[in-house]
Amino acid sequence: MTNAGSAGSNAAGTHGGVAAGRLQDAVEELLGAWEADRVAERLWAKDGTLWAASGKAPDALAAWMGWLDLPAAMTDRILELTHLRDDILRDGYRRAGVLGMGGSSLAPELFSRSFEAAPDQGAELRILDSTHPEAVRGFREWARSARTFFCVSSKSGTTTEPNAYHAAMAEVAPALDFLAITDPGTPLADLARAQEFRGILEGPPDVGGRYSALSVFGLVPAALHGVDLGGLLERATAMADACRRPATRNPGLRLGAFIGEAARGGRDKLTVLTSPRLAAFGDWAEQLIAESTGKAGTGIVPIVGEPPAAAEAYAADRCFVFVALASEADPALSRLALDLGRIGHPVEEIVLADAFDLGAEFLRWEVATAAAGIVLGIDPFDQPNVQESKDATRALLAAFAEHGALPASAPIVAEPGLSAYADVRVLGDAPVSVDGAVRQLLDLVGDGDYFAILAYLPRDPDLEARLQGVRRRLRDALGVATTLGFGPRFLHSTGQLHKGGPPSGVFLQITADPRKDLPIPGWEETFGTLIAAQALGDLQSLQRRDRRVLRLHLGEADAGLERVERLILGALGVGSESTVTGAAVSVGD
Repeated sequence: MTNAGSAGSNAAGTHGGVAAGRLQDAVEELLGAWEADRVAERLWAKDGTLWAASGKAPDALAAWMGWLDLPAAMTDRILELTHLRDDILRDGYRRAGVLGMGGSSLAPELFSRSFEAAPDQGAELRILDSTHPEAVRGFREWARSARTFFCVSSKSGTTTEPNAYHAAMAEVAPALDFLAITDPGTPLADLARAQEFRGILEGPPDVGGRYSALSVFGLVPAALHGVDLGGLLERATAMADACRRPATRNPGLRLGAFIGEAARGGRDKLTVLTSPRLAAFGDWAEQLIAESTGKAGTGIVPIVGEPPAAAEAYAADRCFVFVALASEADPALSRLALDLGRIGHPVEEIVLADAFDLGAEFLRWEVATAAAGIVLGIDPFDQPNVQESKDATRALLAAFAEHGALPASAPIVAEPGLSAYADVRVLGDAPVSVDGAVRQLLDLVGDGDYFAILAYLPRDPDLEARLQGVRRRLRDALGVATTLGFGPRFLHSTGQLHKGGPPSGVFLQITADPRKDLPIPGWEETFGTLIAAQALGDLQSLQRRDRRVLRLHLGEADAGLERVERLILGALGVGSESTVTGAAVSVGD
């Protein structure tokens, strides 16, 4: 196992049977070649020719490598951010809310779930990254119940969701309760000046959103939450030093060689299993890997949050990385890692001494992802297909503004409380029932595929547990990897992979009518209209690429979801149970 607190150690070696042995040989051969080619030295020199196979201009690639400078640059700003936290607490703020998406929200969410701050040391931290009316309403009620300081966080300053969140929160809070975190010269920065926000903190323009955890986008919320930035950045600096070493002794390049060579050898389902307090690390890594590698018809498919199974349940398209806190040592997790290795699955294990080692892991995984891009021959810093869904959503909202309603397409089959939408050419035949549509979608799943549940629903614990239960049953019955994403959050994470990555995804989109809509102050659209447009835009983008996708629209979410559960279990030939939320292996309970 690797202890991230000792950044000088190598990443854990691949262990397992014959298949893992072949991968280990390929990894060592690649690291030797990288060492001879001075890849580590060239990486830190921001040499864009490392990704020459992508066809991109070296200068264009180098322009996005500022993340390598963040440990040193942000160490110089610790006092500034600590003073901000002290001022906020002195002024009576007890809560901090981040209004953001993707790279602006995932690292803050990880900090909120892995660190607990004493009331006199930091504010309670919560993130809003859903446009579902129930999620926005619940967040606003939380913010109103104690004095709350808001970070409106958007690299581009034009992201639809944070702009809508700000409009909703500005209705109940004065401008001095807001801080803008954005790149220089953005519309959000202009808005903050015009409305006299408490302040503006600018991010480095040479750092992409998913590589920005150690910039102001991640560290301002961390500071407000009371995280010791000095401890976090000390670990990041140690890992940065370790990642300057020649490739065979470089923890970032070693991890990158592992996941890149695994994908090139057919094990492209990178399954990340974490201890409980690090669950949100999987979500952060998911965006980093999916958005960086899922393009040009290739990519690594990160599988995070999937309920664990017995080792024999996993197909040969998997590789595994276990990430755990030393204080959360779990015998079941350790046994699973050993069992996987014994039957030939490649396994890496990383142990964090404490939560401050997250600073090191941010650096390790960013270097690893950039290195995997070398293996796959792609540009790990762009996201060419993310804009597709955004453009589709904007077109739908423009149609709403003109006609007062979103464009309506006819379902392929409709029943009371449940309708199915799909391209019949993809399903094969026009189904005569929703049950038939579900069965046809599941019949399309084959070896090497992954099944993705795309839920445009509020992310409450009970609903998520039910969907996780469905996910487990799909995995066990179909023998394929599964993912679960809540919209529109996942659009800023795995959306690039869904459209630009390998055509191995089978998608079930679930939408529902909100119990009660919520206006967006100053906008023609409501939050209900916005999330409906985002779901429809996502569906259209997947269909344009002939992805295997079925949309199920529920009338009322709870009753409709119960029916969907029954339909899926029936199609899988699995008998009904009182619950479908159990897991085959209990880890970290």
